[in-house]
Amino acid sequence: MKFLKFLIVGIIFGIILVKSEAVSWYRIYEMFLFESFHMYGIIGSAIATGVILLLVSKKLRLKNIEGDLMSVPDKEKGFTRYILGGTLFGLGWALSGACPGPMYILVGTGVFTMLIPILAAIFGTYLYGVVKDKLPH
Repeated sequence: MKFLKFLIVGIIFGIILVKSEAVSWYRIYEMFLFESFHMYGIIGSAIATGVILLLVSKKLRLKNIEGDLMSVPDKEKGFTRYILGGTLFGLGWALSGACPGPMYILVGTGVFTMLIPILAAIFGTYLYGVVKDKLPH
């Protein structure tokens, strides 16, 4: 019962992504061919909204559930790993036609072939956890 609000927000978010066509393979394909602004507009507005909400939460000194001030922790420096990771992420996105979050939404809409990329993502995450200590960070 404690997580019911998160489930409701997730369902509403899923409906919004489906209605805005953000989970449409065709829209993702258009984006990677630079033929349409649709997906770039969605991603850009999400970034702008996140920045504004972070600035507002900092200005108003909002606290999280645990009572700590909301903040974004500093990232470790490392240009190469972000370029390599972003490239791998983009290739996976382009090949599967879905970002990790919308993959679950697509399964919910009846696109059961998305179970293959979901299983591959879970396996890749597990594999990274196994070899993480051996990789140069």
